[in-house]
Order: sequence, then C-alpha cells, then structure tokens
Amino acid sequence: MYDSFIDTLEFFPRGLVYVALGIVVLVVAKLVLDLVTPYRINRQLAEKNNSALGLSITGYFMGVIIVFAGVLYQPLSVVRDDQWQWTGDFWMDVLEVAIYSLVGIVLLNASRLLVDRLVLYKFNTEKEIIEDQNSGSAAVEASVYVAAGLVIAAAMAGSTGGIEGVSDVSVLDSALRSLAFFGLGMAVLVAFSFFYELTTSFSIHEEIEKNNVAVGVALGGNLVAIGLVTFKAVFGEFIGWGESIASFLTFAVIGFVLLYVVRIAVDFALLPGTRISHELAVDRNVGVAFIESGVVVGAALILYFAI
Repeated sequence: MYDSFIDTLEFFPRGLVYVALGIVVLVVAKLVLDLVTPYRINRQLAEKNNSALGLSITGYFMGVIIVFAGVLYQPLSVVRDDQWQWTGDFWMDVLEVAIYSLVGIVLLNASRLLVDRLVLYKFNTEKEIIEDQNSGSAAVEASVYVAAGLVIAAAMAGSTGGIEGVSDVSVLDSALRSLAFFGLGMAVLVAFSFFYELTTSFSIHEEIEKNNVAVGVALGGNLVAIGLVTFKAVFGEFIGWGESIASFLTFAVIGFVLLYVVRIAVDFALLPGTRISHELAVDRNVGVAFIESGVVVGAALILYFAI
C-alpha cells in the first residue's frame, strides 16, 4: 500500500507544473482577447454587467482549456522512470505544451471571425454582444469557441507523431497536418451551421438578432455536438492523407445525419405533443433548447466512445 501511495504521489510534482502552466495560458489568452477586441473586457463585465459577454468569454476559456488539454495529452501519456527528477526532457515537454497552446490561442481567436463572417453572417455579432447584450448571439459564439477548441485540440494532440509505420517526421510536416485538419474541421462547423439553417422552419439569423436565446442555445448545442464528432474524426494517429481524409469525411457525413435524426427523435419521442421549432422560435423556450442541446451532445459522445 505504501508503494502504491508513493507511486501515485510521483505524478503530482510534474502535474502541478502543468496546472500552473494552464493558469498562465488562461491569463495569456485573456490578454490576447483584450488586444484583438476594441472593448475592454473588465469594463464590460464589472461596470456594465454584460452577461452576454460573460457567456461568450466562458466559452472562450473552455475552448482554451480544451486546446491545452489536447496539447498536454501526449507529453503526459508517457510514464518515465525518473519521475522525481526535473530532467531536460521534462522541461522541453513543458516548453512544447506552452508553444502549441499559444498557437492554439491564436487559432481560437481566428475562429471568432467565423461567427461574424460565416456562421452569423447577416449581422455584426460583436455589436449584438457588446451594445445589445444579446445572449442568443453570445451562446452561439461561446459554442463556436468550444467546438473550435475541440477541433484545434484534435489537430494538435499527438502532432509530433509521424505517419503510422514511419518515424522522424519533421516539425513542419506535423504543423502542416495540424493546420490542414484544423481547416477541414472549421469547414465542417461552418457547413453544419448552414445545414442546421436549412433543416429548421425558422431563420436562425432573424431569431437570434431578435435576442432569441432559445434558438442561440439550440444552435450552440448542435455546434458543440458536431465539434465532438469532428474531434473524433481528426483525433488519432495519422495514417496517410488519402485514408485520413476519407475517414474524416465519413465521420462528418455520419455526424450530420446522426444529429438531424436525434433532433427529430427529441421532437417526436422525448417531447411528444410539442413542436421543437415552435417552442424555440415562437415561445422562446430556453428549457427545450437545453434539452435539445443536451441530447445531441450526448449522442455525439456516444458516437465518440462507440466507434
């Protein structure tokens, strides 16, 4: 028992270093967000009590932590015999995690442009969140941060590994693979937002612009769900461009179909006697929006662990 206790404690000193690094990464992420936005975050939250911005930033911080965890996964997945020693290899791992996390923060902030330009393209999301304090827009932006974080984490996790059966892949090749699958993942998120619009009886832009929080939450939950499917599609050992892209596209198609079927199931099986579209667009029922979001995210998690 004593040996087991000591073996367990051996992981904590290094783990605490990564916990400290994670806090530093969050601080840097907040500073970066302050730099790339025209408003001051502290003023909006503390003086103007902007809950919409608070919701958006919560999604941002969750996205940052997801990226950090994805980058962290591989260095901590290897158990070494010198756990009590602060070796040069350990500090190189810490430096690698820090550098990839910074790259992830840049990509996460770039993904914010997807909300303004491609997902909610019919109005200015920043204006809706800052001036109008539109929580519907904030819910979508927060979900995009989380979904993008999942895509970035999957693209970066294990990025130092090579093609299956091939060793000594250069850092440049790994970086190019990560960027390529990040781009594919973002394309899936954008395509899914159009797919969601086409498969609903209302205009998500009109409803969210009118501060319909229910529609924003429902769309956001679906974006997180497709983000989980995309994470599954991207994550894992690279087995070659043809095979990896084919697998990615297969998962994307399955994800689109699965989430659409699940939404129908929620409508007819879980909430019989109601119409989800009416509850969201007319009654603005946030409770129903949370139920739809929870079920589609749950279905995506089942898909992730089942395949």
